[in-house]
Amino acid sequence: MANEITVPILPCRSIDEVEEFYLALGFTRTYRQVRPYPCLGLRREDIHLQFCGIPGFRPEDSYGSCIISVPDTGVLFRAFAEGLRSAYGRLPVSGIPRMTRPRKRKNADNLAGFTVVDPGGNWIRIFPSAAPGEAEEPPASRLATAVQNAVVMGDSRGDPRQAAKILDGALARAGDAPNADLVEALLYRAEMALALSDREGAGELLARARAIPLDAAERERLADALAGAGDIEAILSDG
Repeated sequence: MANEITVPILPCRSIDEVEEFYLALGFTRTYRQVRPYPCLGLRREDIHLQFCGIPGFRPEDSYGSCIISVPDTGVLFRAFAEGLRSAYGRLPVSGIPRMTRPRKRKNADNLAGFTVVDPGGNWIRIFPSAAPGEAEEPPASRLATAVQNAVVMGDSRGDPRQAAKILDGALARAGDAPNADLVEALLYRAEMALALSDREGAGELLARARAIPLDAAERERLADALAGAGDIEAILSDG
């Protein structure tokens, strides 16, 4: 049999919070009830999600998660980011809710996935439905390898403290690492600083990254990371 559809039912504290968040991502409501228990259905094209409201539920304690395969993670990320910036004035990169940027995950066949952590604390993990056709080149430097390892901890496992530890050690030994690798490491470390509520550190790391010269090819390669720098600046400017 083909063309089956699986719809996860995820926990949340409030279906109102969840609905507001997902509407900003471009979803529409397909179902809602408050009795005998709160339940919410949402849909964005072929992505279907349902939520059940649980009194006293703590989003930070949630183990809710699901994986969504899409043709192009970059297209969906940009649509989600635009909706969040429009609704909230910035892209949340720390706390609950938040959204990571598409980054290659060495623990997921090097696919460029991203994660939405919604107001219920659920991890919606989004990956491309097919692996890239071209063979991946090995990291250009030890620092680039460290960034890959840090992404596994920070984005996949939600452990910004360990990700920061990996990056701090690698940056201290960066030596003559390429400028592009250095900028990418500093920007991701700044994001982890925000996740650890270290706004001052995030600002210093961002300034270090901004001071490193990049040529046109390097800027093109780091386009996503540099866009993320703008999101970090928006958060810091909120005070």
